[in-house]
This record gives sequence, structure tokens and C-alpha cells, in this order.
Amino acid sequence: MSELILKTENLIKTYFLKQETIEVLKGINLEVKKGSFIVILGPSGSGKSTLLNILGSIDRPTQGKVYFDSIDLFSYNDNKLSEIRNQKIGFVFQFHHLLGEFSCLENIAMPALINGTTQKQAYTRALMLLEKFGMADKKNRLPDELSGGEKQRVAIARALINDPLLLLADEPSGNLDEENTNKLLEVFINLKNEGRTIVLVTHALEIARVVNQAYKLKEGRLYAL
Repeated sequence: MSELILKTENLIKTYFLKQETIEVLKGINLEVKKGSFIVILGPSGSGKSTLLNILGSIDRPTQGKVYFDSIDLFSYNDNKLSEIRNQKIGFVFQFHHLLGEFSCLENIAMPALINGTTQKQAYTRALMLLEKFGMADKKNRLPDELSGGEKQRVAIARALINDPLLLLADEPSGNLDEENTNKLLEVFINLKNEGRTIVLVTHALEIARVVNQAYKLKEGRLYAL
């Protein structure tokens, strides 16, 4: 049996507002094995992004534990969590968040440079990733010169630049048409076949048909499909 890379125990997230208390996550228990492709389904507002942000240590839970790579993630301070995110977790968002004034190559290389990799090594690896996704000829283009599908492939390449243990994707096909959604899904399937561990949240039911395990997040609770 594959080793676990990620595990949550009774994960709770509550927002305390002036007039009300909102329970977004109500005791989430999830296990993710190395090399698996997990999809979490749910409509907008169901808490999918909140859950993913906690799994990636961007946000802290109100209660509960997250174990990542055998460590109690939230036993660390924010500076250490930032270091862990940069070195071990790759993020892909619905909005690609590419920096408009930098080329594709520069956008991809940036997390590696932040991690202390030399410019030559970072740019070499960035170019390899562009070649992997069939976009080497667009290395010097700015994000505004790319299609929506191309921007997301660049965003995935950026997420992979530091060879993360875990790839987290938040509605990555949310702004794409059917053709580009299928191309993007093929990218994720290929990454899974290479041994990457992926947790993807979406409202698109068709994605759930090609993964190891699918869950539905409903009223703050997680149900296996």
C-alpha cells in the first residue's frame, strides 16, 4: 500500500463574524496516498477553496490537524510554512496569477529563484517544462499573448518548477472552454501517470471519471463517491 503524503483529522473551519458564525468545514477526514489523483467536487460556496487553502497551509484551520509529508503542518510558524509551500507544494488556481510584465520563462522560473536556485538552473528547468507542455516556442511571450489554455499550462509548469511533493489545483478549468478543459485534464492525467500526487477541486463532474478517488463536499462534510 502506498505511503500517505497528506492526512487530515477532524478538520474544522469556522468564521466568526459580527452578526453570525459560519461553519464552512465540519470535521473533514481525508487521506491522500503518494502518486494518487484526488478530486473534490462541490458547487461554488461549498468550501472547496477553503479546504484546499488549508491543505496547502495558506490558511489555518479553526480545529483539527493536517499532516503533510509526516509532519504536523500547523505546528510551524508562518515563515516556516511559507518555506514548506515554496519547496514542497505546487499551486494551480482558476485565475492563473501570472505576472504580466514577465515572460513565460521568467514566470515559471520565479519560484525556483526565490528558493535559491541559480538563474541558469532555474531557466534550464523552466525551458524543460515548457518543452514538456509543447510551448517552448512561446518562452519569450508575455501572458497577454497567450490563450487561456496556454496560460494554465504555464501556471502548471510554474507549480512544478521546484519538483513539489504535492500539486493542489483550485478549479483550474473554470475559465476554459471544453476543448481546453480536455487538454488541461490530459496534462493532469499525464502528471499522475508520472507519479505526481494531485488534489484538485472542481464543480466539473466529468473530471471525476478519470481519477483514483472522488469526493463530494456538501454542507461542510466530505463524502466519498
